[in-house]
Amino acid sequence: MIIIGSVRPGRIGLPVAHWVRDRVEAAGHEVDLVDLVELNLPFMDEPEHPAKRAYTKPHTIAWSARVQQADAVLLVSPEYNHSYSPALKNALDFLMLEWQGKPVGVVSYGGGSGGLRGAAALDAVLTTIGLVRVPVDVAINFPHAHVAEGVFTPDPKHDATLTKMVEALGRYAEALTPLRAL
Repeated sequence: MIIIGSVRPGRIGLPVAHWVRDRVEAAGHEVDLVDLVELNLPFMDEPEHPAKRAYTKPHTIAWSARVQQADAVLLVSPEYNHSYSPALKNALDFLMLEWQGKPVGVVSYGGGSGGLRGAAALDAVLTTIGLVRVPVDVAINFPHAHVAEGVFTPDPKHDATLTKMVEALGRYAEALTPLRAL
């Protein structure tokens, strides 16, 4: 599962996510590309804590089923004010048990930091909901410089690092399979 962590109009996350999806599929993996714009989750409207899995809303039930099916998660995440987007936080917070025991990688993007401050801010949330971070980060500095006509063209280092991340996600997904049994 690849989640596009930005919902801003004109977002760069969409072309970056398409590049990520293409590379993951080329590596032989099925991809569920989640665009938070299309997912359109409201702001936390379930009456019970997600740990109870007592969902009452159709959008939460559908989101739960979708995440449950994923073996690994790859976040395409912008850096907003040294952190990550509120839309991504909301999507993560809607669920709890569905995330547990799954590996996660972050492809971050932003100015000079390449989004690494936002990716670092995500760590506490990812750990709390049971995701297991792989030790490979793809950080894209000044991503607008890599987009022409809506297509992201990575540097060779971005491609090489993403390849390592996808391989790590595969290894971790296999190793963590026993932990994903709910």
